[in-house]
Amino acid sequence: MRQGTFQWMKSVNKSIILNKIRTDAPISRAQIAKETKLTPPTVSSNVKELIEQGIVIESKQGESKGGRKPTMLLINQKVFYVIGVDAGPEKIDCILVDLAGSVIQRSSSMLTTPITNDQYLEILKKCIHDCMQSTPTIMDNMIGIGVAMHGVVEVETGTSLFAPILGLTNIPIKEELEKEFMLNVKVENDARAMALGESWFGDQGEVDSMLAVNIGHGVGAGLVIDGKLYHGAQDIAGEVGHMTIDLHGEICECGNRGCLQTFITGPAIVRRAKEYLLPPNAEVQQMTGAQVYELAMSGHEEYITLFKETGEIIGIGLTNLIHIINPQKIVLGGGVTKSGSLILPEIVKTIEKRALTPQAKQTQIGITTLGDDATLLGAVSLLLVDVFEPA
Repeated sequence: MRQGTFQWMKSVNKSIILNKIRTDAPISRAQIAKETKLTPPTVSSNVKELIEQGIVIESKQGESKGGRKPTMLLINQKVFYVIGVDAGPEKIDCILVDLAGSVIQRSSSMLTTPITNDQYLEILKKCIHDCMQSTPTIMDNMIGIGVAMHGVVEVETGTSLFAPILGLTNIPIKEELEKEFMLNVKVENDARAMALGESWFGDQGEVDSMLAVNIGHGVGAGLVIDGKLYHGAQDIAGEVGHMTIDLHGEICECGNRGCLQTFITGPAIVRRAKEYLLPPNAEVQQMTGAQVYELAMSGHEEYITLFKETGEIIGIGLTNLIHIINPQKIVLGGGVTKSGSLILPEIVKTIEKRALTPQAKQTQIGITTLGDDATLLGAVSLLLVDVFEPA
C-alpha cells in the first residue's frame, strides 16, 4: 500500500468505528452506534465501506434481545501489514506483522562503530529490505514502516536529532525511508514507542496514564495519557536516563556526570561489577551483563547484592518520576529487566519507602509481557494509531 493510499481509513467516523471494533469485538452495528453516539445510518454506511475494503469482516450472529439476531463485526487481522524497526545502538531489528501483531518475518543487522549517518541508513534500509523480500506478495497491503530510534527524535520530520551512544546527529530517517520504500514512515524515540506498544499489545487493562521505562544499553521512558504519547515541548520528554543522581558520578555519554543510566544499564552493571567485585584479569574484561546475572542466580552473594543495589537505584529514579508525573501504572522493559526476580522486589520496596503518599506508594509496577519484542511492537503501533484512532 503506497504512500497516502490508506487515507480512506482516516475519516474521523471510520477511525472511531474501527477502534471500537478493535477494542470490543465481536460487536454489532447497533452497539457501535449506541456506545459511540454515531447515528445508526452513519455506522451502517461506514461499516459497509470497511467490509468492502476488507479491513472489517462479519462474524456469527450475536444474542437476540427480542428481535432478529445481530451480525457481529471483527477486524480482519490478516488483510494489512506493518514493518516495525528497533533501531538500537548495537543492532537493528525488523519485524513484519499483521494487524494483530503476529510476527510473519524477522531480520536483524549488527552495527559496528564508529559509523556515519549514511552507513547507518544503508544498514537500516538493507534490514528492512531483508524483512520484506521473503513475502513480496503482501507488499500492496503494507500500511507502512514504524521506526523506534534510540536517542532524541524530532517526530514531525522523523529525524534522529541525537543518538548519543553512536555519536550521530541529524539522521533523516523518515525522508530516506519514504524515498526508498514509497511507504508511510513514522519515527519515534524507542522508549516512547515501547510505551505506545504496551498500551496496544501489552494487555494493560483500562489505565488513564502509563509510564513505560526501557532499561538496556541506555535508559528512556514514554508516557501514554488517554492513549496518546506525551512528547513535551521539544520532543525530549522521557529522557529519564539523564536525570542526575550523583553530581560527582561517572561521566555519561551525554557529557554530564552521574546520570541515572550510569548506574542501572547493562554496561553500568558490568562496570560496577568489574570495579568493585571482580578480580582484574583478562576474563573479567570480557564479562557481560548476562554473565553477571548468571553469577548472581548461581548464589554468589556479592552479585546478588549488586543487583539489589541496582533495584534500589531504579526505585529512587521511579519515585522521582511518580512525584513528577504520578502515573497510574509503570511498566519496565529492556535487557536489564530480565533480572526482574532480583531487582523488582527492591524497586517496589524503595517506592514504598520513599513515595510521599499511601496512594503513590501503591503505584502499579510491572515488567513487560512483550519480552524482547516490546520496542518492535511499539514501532508497529506507531502506524496502527494512524489507522485506528481519530486524528
